Amino acid sequence: MTITLCAKKNNLYVIGLSALALLIGGCRSENPGLEKTSGLPPAPEIASGYRNDMVPVHAARHMAAAANPLATAAGQQMLRKGGSAIDAAIAMQAVLTLVEPQASGIGGGAFIMYWDGHKVQAFDGRETAPAGADGRMFLNPAGQPMAFADAQIGGLSVGVPGVLRALEMAHAQHGKLPWNELFQPAIQLARDGFPVSPRLHAQIASDKFIAQSPALAKYLLTAQGQPLPVGTLLKNPELALTLQAIADRGVDAFYQGAVAQGMVDQVNAHPNPGSLSLADISGYRAKERHPVCGDYKQWRVCGMPPPSSGGVAVLQTLGILDALQRKSAALDLAAMPPVGLQPTATAVHLMAEAERLAYADRAQYLADSDFVPVNVKGLTDRAYLEARATLIGDKSMGRAQAGTPPGINLALAPDRSPLRISTSQIAAVDDQGGAISMTTSVESAFGSHVMSNGFILNNQLTDFSFVADENGKPVANRIEPGKRPRSSMAPTLVFDRNTGALVATIGSPGGSQIIEYVNKAVVGLVDWKLNPQDAIGLPNFGSRNVGTEVEAGRVSPALIQQLKDRGHEVSAIEMTSGTQIIVRDQNGWAAGADPRREGTALGD
Repeated sequence: MTITLCAKKNNLYVIGLSALALLIGGCRSENPGLEKTSGLPPAPEIASGYRNDMVPVHAARHMAAAANPLATAAGQQMLRKGGSAIDAAIAMQAVLTLVEPQASGIGGGAFIMYWDGHKVQAFDGRETAPAGADGRMFLNPAGQPMAFADAQIGGLSVGVPGVLRALEMAHAQHGKLPWNELFQPAIQLARDGFPVSPRLHAQIASDKFIAQSPALAKYLLTAQGQPLPVGTLLKNPELALTLQAIADRGVDAFYQGAVAQGMVDQVNAHPNPGSLSLADISGYRAKERHPVCGDYKQWRVCGMPPPSSGGVAVLQTLGILDALQRKSAALDLAAMPPVGLQPTATAVHLMAEAERLAYADRAQYLADSDFVPVNVKGLTDRAYLEARATLIGDKSMGRAQAGTPPGINLALAPDRSPLRISTSQIAAVDDQGGAISMTTSVESAFGSHVMSNGFILNNQLTDFSFVADENGKPVANRIEPGKRPRSSMAPTLVFDRNTGALVATIGSPGGSQIIEYVNKAVVGLVDWKLNPQDAIGLPNFGSRNVGTEVEAGRVSPALIQQLKDRGHEVSAIEMTSGTQIIVRDQNGWAAGADPRREGTALGD
């Protein structure tokens, strides 16, 4: 098997699968030094280069895309056997647990958007807080929020993993291949080993907490305490046994018995212990929720509902942009395409201002809707978004305030939680017309740094607000037993409003910047008519309502100055997206993978 990884000038780099992880770093461009910034949270994963001149992958029948080529190959293998998109996703997630432990795995959670050719579904595999969690668990003895690392590292931050229950639920409805078969590629790789890639090496080298976590240090560091060199054959027989048990006995092998007991033991024995119990784990349930869908011009965009903020924030951003173009043709993004893959200052200005407004509402209103009333209808109401759009002028508004959507009369305080989360993206389309966009996460890089049964446990509880209330008002995203923490993950499906046909499956990792990355991808595809690879490769930009961000080394000084002239406080920072896009074209499907990571797409 060969995979075209990237192109440089007129020469294609074509490499064999066995050498893939060794050579991923071979097509990089220099990244100039980053501007020093203040007030912005660091990227959840460090940048590890940019692969120049990647080209779209085309296929007639089916396509798989994931953040690591070994995972993509596993997905393609299932599709070639006649498997569904969920079959491919399960195989890819299992491999990602092994090859991308800093980002995702069976010790974390996921949100799944699924299209079976007839209806859109949303599957919620977000982690839950243990019964012993409370609103003061991330406060220090003085009653102040802990430093993030003090909360993250150890058992205190571990929520009940949910990804396997969500995959089980989706597979029960849409799986074509036997459950056992889906785990075989990952089991074989875990037993036989895989070469440490340049990106994984860079993530290990950048993480100062691995050395303080005995199991993780034994797994990812040399005997001398150094990061495993690129190309090291890394085996994980313990994970192979865990995956084999799940393959043979289903996900009950994870949520009950020895695997569950191992998680409880590791969490509670840590010097920074949590309260995870066997009852918490065995009692976890994935949920099917109603997707949030809205119109953007001639398209229908569907995303994940709460507890993710991603679907609502993307719809709010697009709705505000749609209102602007209805107000004036001069404000239509379609009329301001990138020039040489450099976005125009006006486009960045409009999108950043719309995102400010969406992020302000996100902080105020969005949380687990099983615990806090979330008026999705009001937040995405067309008249409300039109009113929000009137706040956008020629100059930046600076910091936006939350609005008052119709039907909302709750007295809530805004959430000031850290804006970071480490994630991975999976996408697939199958022969039967099905499609998936799945975003999966362990939260920060390497999660809690607690390892059990060969996999890393999440630190998703740090996605809750560290404070439960402010000025006597409750924070919607406060910690409560059994509650799911709010997320920014935004797996997205785009449809043609006239025909109902699937247009694209889109998603990205990147923490709280995910919303920005998905907005850019949607606009790049549908407004600017870019192919999926160019839509991903376009420089990242946007706003989380903390200044305006542009991707360091990838936007021109002229663009930065033009934004400053409009009143933007501009920060050039690492914006390490990992976007995957599969889009329908005249011959079937075209796909792109993010050149900022090591992802690939494969199709037939």
